[in-house]
Amino acid sequence: MSTIRKNELDKWELVHSYRYNFGSKKGVIIMEALAMERKAEQNRELRERLLELKKERNAIILAHYYQRDEIQEVADFRGDSLLLAQKAAQTDADVIVFCGVHFMGESAKILAPSKTVIIPDERAGCPMADMVNVDGLRALKRQHPNAKVVTYINSSAEIKAETDIVCTSANAVKIVNSVEGDEVIWVPDKNLGDWVSKQTDKKMIIWEGYCNTHDMLTVKDVEEMRILHPNAQFVVHPECRPEVVKLADFIGSTTAIIKYCRESDCQEFIVGTEDGTGYQLRKDSPNKQFHFATKYLVCPNMKVNNLKKLVRCLENMEPEIYVPPHIADQARISLERMLQVSSS
Repeated sequence: MSTIRKNELDKWELVHSYRYNFGSKKGVIIMEALAMERKAEQNRELRERLLELKKERNAIILAHYYQRDEIQEVADFRGDSLLLAQKAAQTDADVIVFCGVHFMGESAKILAPSKTVIIPDERAGCPMADMVNVDGLRALKRQHPNAKVVTYINSSAEIKAETDIVCTSANAVKIVNSVEGDEVIWVPDKNLGDWVSKQTDKKMIIWEGYCNTHDMLTVKDVEEMRILHPNAQFVVHPECRPEVVKLADFIGSTTAIIKYCRESDCQEFIVGTEDGTGYQLRKDSPNKQFHFATKYLVCPNMKVNNLKKLVRCLENMEPEIYVPPHIADQARISLERMLQVSSS
């Protein structure tokens, strides 16, 4: 009997069984099984359509590590902000589909101005990026005229245009130490800024922004998880609070955390970063155990994208990212400086 025919019979038996068990616990289980099978079938169809569209549009799909599993599964490249910025700058594709949040799409457009950059859902914003504004930054620059501005990539194009050099969590210390002078204005993440300040002799004037998701993790959360998992190492992203970071066995960017867990002899980890990272952690280390430090380590903005929206944005070629040329030209200088320092 063919596999297709067998699947059809299995589905018929489930439906037939459900009719005779309607309203019972068994009926609910059967109904859930049917729904899961239908979802899997829809995803298969969406993946097939996605492959067709990618070929038609000469498109590349870039996905941040915090995206849903169904997005990461179909991406051409998965990565953190630094890797994805590098891929955007280097690609030969005509279309970049950026599965992340809005500022990431902006950075891709700035670095690849001749490309069409689209995102699955324009509502995918970043609260931390919204915590810093141009007027406030300009005022701070006037107060500290000799300071260089180092801006975390989690920021708008307008802020990057006011910046000397951009950084990511992967290269923040290297970038800060690379700038001339003794004084640095750091925007917008105060937690990452605090961590960097402990590894540089520069005087840092730190903006009071933060990541809503990482800042939610508390010392109590970590202590409770360590009681439950006494043999686990605690790995943490420096966007978390200083008192939480202080408890870590390893501190690093998302990419650094993934690499550390993959190469470590330890078999169990408590993870202090966004839960989408679990996809790559499990893929790289299927025999290791990963426990996220709290169930609240979920970025709702990253999770608004899904496979259906990804296919639809390639079909309609929208929402498209637009950055005004005068903003893009200034922001490009700070981004390209980052890429140059990172590669040196």
